[in-house]
Formats: sequence, structure tokens, C-alpha cells
Amino acid sequence: MEQKKLLIILSVICSLVFLWSLINPSGYGIWFLEAFPVLVGVPILFFTYKKFKFTNLTYIVIAIHVIILLVGAHYTYAENPLFEWIKNYFDLERNHYDRLGHFFQGFAPILIAREFLLRKTPLKQSKMLIFLLISIIFTITATYELIEWWTSEIVAPELGPAFVSSQGDVWDAQKDMFLAFLGGIIALLTLSKEQNRQLKLITKK
Repeated sequence: MEQKKLLIILSVICSLVFLWSLINPSGYGIWFLEAFPVLVGVPILFFTYKKFKFTNLTYIVIAIHVIILLVGAHYTYAENPLFEWIKNYFDLERNHYDRLGHFFQGFAPILIAREFLLRKTPLKQSKMLIFLLISIIFTITATYELIEWWTSEIVAPELGPAFVSSQGDVWDAQKDMFLAFLGGIIALLTLSKEQNRQLKLITKK
């Protein structure tokens, strides 16, 4: 599909989800905290589009991540209805929607970083590239855990429990970081080949 048409479709879908997410969320304070990456990231993609166009694959993955973030912002990550039903049906100890969010915290950014590094730096496909990409994912997820901590302790203590969404799990931060790492590895294993194919098409233009 032509990229402009694809981006129009993705923009319409994400805009509708954004409007839905904004209407009567669990709380506007927690909505802002959870939607903040979308509020910052999407405008950056928009204003830099003429200078740097990602592949269709990367834009699709970004759109999926945006939707996951906005749904989490609307309900909070601890109270997602579908995952609450899954929790009750399988007699789980917690709502695992936040695990999905942290999985994509590795899955989407690693494809963005991989594409940028391959196109804008001398780096080629190698073990060093994989090492750097995994390091970037750990940096992103560790920074996010620090932001959650600062929010819960300093910035907005009243929003901390909803934002952190640990649900009583003392190993929540470590599990979140592992899931981001796992998401990044799975993205590399399953989508690198297709991303390479689409990168070749871009370089030919």
C-alpha cells in the first residue's frame, strides 16, 4: 500500500481511539501521565516526516503501540476490562494489561531505533547493532521505571499507585523490564527480515 494512504488510515484510527480515550477516562491526571508518550511522540513523527520517513512496517507497529497506550490511559493499566475478565476467568492474581504495555515498550522502540541506526549511522547489521539496540531498550524501560518512581514519590503521590500499576507485585519493575527486553528480542526475530525488505525499497527511491 502507498505510504500516504496507509498513514491516513492509521491516523484516522489512532485519532478515533484518542478521542474515545479522552472521553470520561478513569482520571484525567493518570490519563495525561499514561498518554504522555503519545502526546510527545506523534507530533515528533508528524513534524519530521519530510526529513525522515519510516517504513510502513514501523508505522503500523507504532500505531499499535499508540492504541495500547491510549487504552491504558483510559482505563488505567490495572483496570482494563478485557484483561480483568481474563484475570477472573483464569483465576489470576492480577490484571496483566500493563504487561502487554511493557512488552510493546520493547517491541516498538527497537524497530524504530534499528531503522534509524541502519539509515543514519555507519552501523550495519551485526552483533554490535543488536547489542546497541538491546541496550537502548533497557535504557528506555529503566528510565520509564524511574519516572514511575519519581511520580509516585515526588511529583504526584496521589496518582502513583495507578501509574505504577504494580498491583502488589514486589518484582513488578523487574518483570516489566524483562518483558520490554523480550518484546525487543521477538521484534528482531520476527520482523527484521521484513523491515530489511522495506528498507531496500526506500533506499531505491
